[in-house]
Amino acid sequence: MQATVGSHCLDCAKAGRPDTATRVRHAAATVLTPVTYTLIALNVAVFVWMAATSTNSLSGGVTKAHARLGLSKQILRLGVSYSDGTYDSPHEWWRLVTSGFIHFGVFHLLMNMLLLYQLGMLLERAIGSTRLALLYTASLLAGSLGVLLVDSGGITGGASGAVFGLMAGAAVGLHRRGVNVFSTGIGTTLLINLLLTFTISGISIGGHVGGALGGAACGFVMLAPSWKPLPKWAGWAAPTAVIVVSLVASVLVVG
Repeated sequence: MQATVGSHCLDCAKAGRPDTATRVRHAAATVLTPVTYTLIALNVAVFVWMAATSTNSLSGGVTKAHARLGLSKQILRLGVSYSDGTYDSPHEWWRLVTSGFIHFGVFHLLMNMLLLYQLGMLLERAIGSTRLALLYTASLLAGSLGVLLVDSGGITGGASGAVFGLMAGAAVGLHRRGVNVFSTGIGTTLLINLLLTFTISGISIGGHVGGALGGAACGFVMLAPSWKPLPKWAGWAAPTAVIVVSLVASVLVVG
């Protein structure tokens, strides 16, 4: 018995292919996003560790772990003593980073991780893993600087400063490419979150606005459209500059 091999005409083969949008979506789905998943895992791990080890609440749900990892201009400047005889020294600059990985409750964590997942997947596929890590770090440190400049008293923490940076960076990048950001959902999400920042007490205005400004500055360069290209090195220099400026300014603000 002879096997028959089917054949298609060229037009038939073209007609059977998925449209461009579908092919792009399928291709993007195959791109790995390790930095996004790693950042989420770190935030969740820190939350679980704090929940398991911090049984003593200092006030208002703030535990000693929050106080030791969180950001406060007063603590950075003067240090703090605890009732059990332990103390934290002034000028613990690692707080600028660790404060971005602590959360005050499950809802706080879930909201930040949901946005981090959505924005991280989008941006990591667009600019690559290493540059996403730089963008996230720049936004986090710009948010920490905002806390030191604007907020007063209390312990500040959470990934929202970095997440605001990702939102603002994505919005600026889309705008530069001629896309109406309010047609994508990113613009509306950013606007709603900014309104909540200024209308609900207990939310870090400095952290959110600082992170957004840092992320927007990075996004303007890192997500430049192909028809208005910038030197390749600029995509690395922009977040590096924001990181350096944020660190130096934080030290100067604290004194």
